[in-house]
Amino acid sequence: MLVSDFDYQLPEELIAKQPLEDRAAARMLHLQRIPERMEDCLFRDFPELLRRDDVLVVNNTRVFPARLFGHRSGSRAQRLSDANSAAREFLRGKVEVLLTRQVSAEPNVWESLVHPGRKLGIGERVFFGGEATENTHELAAEILARGEFGERHLRFDPVADFYAVLERIGHVPLPPYIDRADTPFDREQYQTVYAQSRGSVAAPTAGLHFTPEILDRIRARGIDIAEITLHVGLGTFQPIRVEAVEKHKIHREWYSISAEAAEKIQRARNAGRRMVAVGTTTVRTLEYAALHSSDGRIVADSGEADIFVYPGFNFRVVGALLTNFHLPKSTLIMLVSAFAGRERTLAAYKHAVKGHYRFYSYGDCMFVE
Repeated sequence: MLVSDFDYQLPEELIAKQPLEDRAAARMLHLQRIPERMEDCLFRDFPELLRRDDVLVVNNTRVFPARLFGHRSGSRAQRLSDANSAAREFLRGKVEVLLTRQVSAEPNVWESLVHPGRKLGIGERVFFGGEATENTHELAAEILARGEFGERHLRFDPVADFYAVLERIGHVPLPPYIDRADTPFDREQYQTVYAQSRGSVAAPTAGLHFTPEILDRIRARGIDIAEITLHVGLGTFQPIRVEAVEKHKIHREWYSISAEAAEKIQRARNAGRRMVAVGTTTVRTLEYAALHSSDGRIVADSGEADIFVYPGFNFRVVGALLTNFHLPKSTLIMLVSAFAGRERTLAAYKHAVKGHYRFYSYGDCMFVE
């Protein structure tokens, strides 16, 4: 199976660069597999499309300001007595860091994407906040190691409250196709209304459409809502660098299923009720949990999931899926294709392009059942 089999053409103007002020005003393509049909809706219609015995499963991860801007240490420049001022500035040039996964808490080590990566060697120090210099900064880190795909492990110097500093000096980690600076509005809108567990570097975007009013309408119909957690990291948005889908290796992402959620989900499965997953991260969490339990049941557990879902996958848990429209040739469109069928998925995307739907993280959504 080729990665190119999951390509499609998307006009630049259909990429949503700004969030809607009214989350529930997003458009929603209702894609039914049997009988096969498509219908244009609004997300406000979503509660009425659910069955009364459905269980809606959401990912309650919380995005934190994981993008940092700083400078490299000037120590290398200072050792070069013959270097002019321009060379020194180059050597301690600007650095952008995206924290993607905490490797350990003590010491505080993070897997990170770093730009410019080639100029940052092991042992080099980077400073953030204040003047981002060796003498005036709020955070400092040393590069410990380089990963298989160019990621770095950064060890941060101890501070009283690491996350409080991030809240002050960090930035919302907007996807690269949103080519603008983040704003205070993004801090609110690039977060689901039910976000609780801090740890994601990207929002579980299908959940961005929910409002308290929509959730109240769902509960009023007697539909159960279960919350699980998967912290979105490299595994979700890492580009595929191989031609054959089967050769792609996905990164691990931390997940947790509480005893309450596991009991609610498994009890509903035993009764033959349908699991409606909000987003691809929820799909991966549920299917990984079922695949790796001893008897296929959903049990309370936590760990790191590295499941890669593409056509041919046998879904054990999920019966319906709410999802945004994803990048061409991405693992996310492959997951949707595994659930809905590749040709049906690409036909839905073609319909959405023709109908001028908004695409990607701040875009519209699709309900597949």
